[in-house]
Parts: sequence; C-alpha cells; structure tokens
Amino acid sequence: MQALLLAANQSTPSNYLPVVLQLVVAIGFVIFMLGLTHLLGPKRNTSDKLINFESGIPSVGNARQPMAIKYFLVAILFVLFDVEVIFFYPYAVNFRELGTEGFFAVLMFVAFFLCGFIYILKKGALEWEE
Repeated sequence: MQALLLAANQSTPSNYLPVVLQLVVAIGFVIFMLGLTHLLGPKRNTSDKLINFESGIPSVGNARQPMAIKYFLVAILFVLFDVEVIFFYPYAVNFRELGTEGFFAVLMFVAFFLCGFIYILKKGALEWEE
C-alpha cells in the first residue's frame, strides 16, 4: 500500500504533458498571429516611418548636463518606502493567525519604518530649497 502511495507522488514525464501542451499552443498562437498580421497588415514605407523614433520630442541642449541629486534621492526613497509598505500585505492577509505576537511584530516594523522616515526628514532629504 505504501509503495502505491510513493509511486503516485513521484513525478513522471506524463505529469508535465499539460504544461508542455499549453506552452506549444501559446507559442503556436503567437507565431500564427505575428505571421497573420505580417501578411494582412498594410505596408507603406514612407520616409517618416523609416527614421529613428526618439519619443517624438526634439532634444534641447546637452544631454550630459548635471542634474540635481535630489531627484535620484527622492526616487530611491520612494522605492524604499514603497517596498516597505508591501510588507504589510502578508500581515493583512494573515492577521488572525498571527495573533498578538504578529501584531507586536508589525508595531515594531512600523516603529522602525517611522524612525527611518524621521531620520530622512531630519537630514533634509525631502527639502527642495537650497
């Protein structure tokens, strides 16, 4: 009996057949649609279509001019605090199972989060006037 259970739990190549089949169908669909749009789509090569596209905005000045570090600092801080906020999601999903120990862990996380935010405010990282 135990040998049958072990044999049922082992993965065999036939277990992967649905995945392989779905992959083949997806790749085939993409190739078919690309070929179909290539055959049926309009082909009008104009001089405007053949030039490089550079976001449609003519460039002004030198691209190598220095930029204020504040922009990069705010972007990095946004990513940092945004990722920290994402860590609240597992607590929100499992708050009943975590109980009071989980609640105090989240309170400690928020306290560290606020300490970092207060440190950034004290350092003046978000002040734009120079």
